[in-house]
Amino acid sequence: MRQEDLPRVILVTDLHLAAKAGHDLFDVVEVALDAGLDCVLLREKDMHPARRAQLAERLRCATRAAHALFLISSGPAEWADGVHLAAHDPLPRVRPAVLGRSCHSAGEVEAASHDGIDYVFVSPVFPTTSKPGYGPAIDIAGLETVCAASRIPVYALGGITSANARACLVAGATGVAVMGAVMAATDPGRVAGELVEAVAGWPGPQL
Repeated sequence: MRQEDLPRVILVTDLHLAAKAGHDLFDVVEVALDAGLDCVLLREKDMHPARRAQLAERLRCATRAAHALFLISSGPAEWADGVHLAAHDPLPRVRPAVLGRSCHSAGEVEAASHDGIDYVFVSPVFPTTSKPGYGPAIDIAGLETVCAASRIPVYALGGITSANARACLVAGATGVAVMGAVMAATDPGRVAGELVEAVAGWPGPQL
């Protein structure tokens, strides 16, 4: 993946968070795309495969119309533009055009770079209720350390908001990945727009 093609904000879907906020998942994605968000990652790994395939098709059409990247978490590569792997998922037999991985330590980021991964999520950067159980937040100082040592693009995940997204880029992250801030928002379109505005214009790291 070329540096200029990398998204700034990746929206990670969560059907349950959207439903708790009174929203349909697809509607949340649509308003986020309308707000200028440039990448969507379909998570929903517990969804029935047939239903997940239908949702993936709808999201792929929506992201294409918005000229945004569409990724799928641990799913068939043909459903999306790329695949995002969990920390311990095996590498796919056939490499997709875009391949990412979730990481929770500098060692995992280093291993991902050796595996030819295109980008990584590093989490949790800030305290978050969306992804509990992944250890203490590394904060900006920890993110800066990971980014400085990484040879591949890093996306900050965990507790990301429009108030701290820019600081993640200053620390060396290529962009941010967001789930709860948008999925659980009363007005997801407004929140997505604020995130896009927060990272707009940043030149990004030179890898």
